[in-house]
Amino acid sequence: MPNLNHELRSALFSLLLLAPFPVLAQSGAAADAWPTYGGDLGHTRYSPLRQIDADNFADLEIAWRFRTDNLGPRPEYRFQSTPLMIDGVLYSTGGSRRAVFALDAGTGELKWVFSIDEGERAANAPRQLSGRGLAFWQQGDDRRVIYVTPGYQMIALDAETGRPIPGFGNDGIVDLKQGADQQIDPVTGEIGLHATPIVARDVVIVGAAHRTGGNPSSRENVKGFVRGFDVRTGERLWIFHTVPFRGEVGYESWLEGSAEYTGNTGVWAQISVDEELGTVYLPVEAGTGDYYGAYRPGDNLFAESLVAVDLRTGERKWHYQLVHHGIWDNDIPAAPILVDINVNGRPVKAVAQPTKQAFLYVFDRVTGEPVWPMEERAVEQGDVPGEWYSPTQPFPTRPPAYDRQGVSIDDLLDYTPELRNKALEIASWHKLGPLFTPPVVSNIDGPLGTLMAPATGGGTNWPGGSVDPETGILYVSSNSSVASLGLVPPYPGQSDMAYIQGNALSGPRTSGGAGSSAGGGRTEFNATGRSTPESTRGDPPRSLLVDGLPLLKPPYGVISAIDLNRGELLWRIPHGATPDNVKNHPALQGLTIPRTGQSASVGTLVTGSLLIAGEAEETTGDDGQRSAWLRAYDKGSGVEAAAIRLPAPQTGSPMTYQLDGEQYLVIAVSGRGHPGELVAYRLP
Repeated sequence: MPNLNHELRSALFSLLLLAPFPVLAQSGAAADAWPTYGGDLGHTRYSPLRQIDADNFADLEIAWRFRTDNLGPRPEYRFQSTPLMIDGVLYSTGGSRRAVFALDAGTGELKWVFSIDEGERAANAPRQLSGRGLAFWQQGDDRRVIYVTPGYQMIALDAETGRPIPGFGNDGIVDLKQGADQQIDPVTGEIGLHATPIVARDVVIVGAAHRTGGNPSSRENVKGFVRGFDVRTGERLWIFHTVPFRGEVGYESWLEGSAEYTGNTGVWAQISVDEELGTVYLPVEAGTGDYYGAYRPGDNLFAESLVAVDLRTGERKWHYQLVHHGIWDNDIPAAPILVDINVNGRPVKAVAQPTKQAFLYVFDRVTGEPVWPMEERAVEQGDVPGEWYSPTQPFPTRPPAYDRQGVSIDDLLDYTPELRNKALEIASWHKLGPLFTPPVVSNIDGPLGTLMAPATGGGTNWPGGSVDPETGILYVSSNSSVASLGLVPPYPGQSDMAYIQGNALSGPRTSGGAGSSAGGGRTEFNATGRSTPESTRGDPPRSLLVDGLPLLKPPYGVISAIDLNRGELLWRIPHGATPDNVKNHPALQGLTIPRTGQSASVGTLVTGSLLIAGEAEETTGDDGQRSAWLRAYDKGSGVEAAAIRLPAPQTGSPMTYQLDGEQYLVIAVSGRGHPGELVAYRLP
């Protein structure tokens, strides 16, 4: 609907909200609501509201605050929720027991709260604390909020009272460890969820998450299958096997029978839905384990794939694997973003997928065909004992990468010659290379690991991106950090795998090496980039910091704007004030250091006039006060329009709504010494 004006769009959205089946998943939230985690089922994180604009953003005042300290046995300091707002009521999860609460959206007054104590089941859960929120469904007078507990139970509550729905599952509860086409221990089974369920056309879709895959205790693990449930009864309607069963498409890509025991491959990120097409878009993570895949030879469908399935049946419509046989922890971490674009005069119903590797993969969401050509390019083959390597990986030809990929000497810190030499020394103990350079077995004589950028947390992580459906411009934040990716044998009894993630300096073997030197040995450079004699090298580095500074040049965190109609990067800006440890570093005094941005992936919100994102780190201002800032940018140019102080760093993604003629902006904040709270802003 690119030609509709804002008023007409707003009116149409309001009508659609009242309809039994709200559609147009790619068109943003209605002006007077924020009904899903991503604003709409396509996770555009867009609102047409423009009462808060560049001229008055700095005038915003706190309308209300809601602290979550007592929503559990202890405070929570990692509050990641994006609340929902429907008909003047705001709904969210919060607190260390993942309570659900409802607030008056105008005053923040508590209307009701619900939680359960899952005991040992929650204590053993791989995904704890308050999670990222919940889902909402209504038909007529039947209004429900649905969420998943830390112990992996799905609960449906009456949105008016907060009481469990008797006819849903067993007195309002569906045990998600049952009916999963595998045996899962109800107390210790390693499966859970941080993300929210999503509801479309009376179907609740639920993903799965696990513990970190860097050091799994076994090559065998719980499989992260995705299921659809009846929103009224909780009955399972369908299941999609992200690790295919024998006879299913993709089974042959798991060689040597590895599909029988390999686990993970869950969908721990947000799921998106196009109701008009009746299609669900699943962003799938890696298989067991993240960095060593010798026990799962083959390409491993549907790991690290975007999979489209039928909303009613769960049957696969199409898939595209973004990483073959992943050994870099390149889970697809964020919601697929649905948007209608125009490419060379041709309308395209698109799905755009941000990733940890800082590629934005764009597909026709009807057919699964890439909007621009994808090239299978040869990548380096490693020599970790027993590992299986894919000879090629898919590379998008458009849009270009939106953050640093791989590490070269030119990427190293160079503020001063002394710092540059120290950075070169650290790099000399590691393997360097482009994106998809394989991990190495960490060796005390080097290499200690492969320098990997983006680091294992991204690039882009779970906050994902946002898009303006009026312009087809997508906005995404990314983390420009680096990690050392090495493998070591586990301690006795730690794992049945031959290698897990680790470093020879701190791993099971601290002398004599942790296996043979991999990757052709270490690379050594002096300040000019030429090789340097072995005798000039110091002791192996214990970290990737150079006198407390990041090893790589800034920026450390950015927001990028990408034109999806043209497949072009429009602008890229550092996001976040320069950290204190950089700004106040003794070696940098007297130097002019432009804003570096901060090493974090934060959620963005795009409105009728602004792009809005907060900081994930507090810094000291000219007035001596430490704070994080909520920043508003001109969405066309990336120029900062205004900023206001936050009570604590942004840890959830911002949302907005209009109530009684006033626009509110709500954000979850938390951090060290500051338990989670929701903060609502409005104009004076």
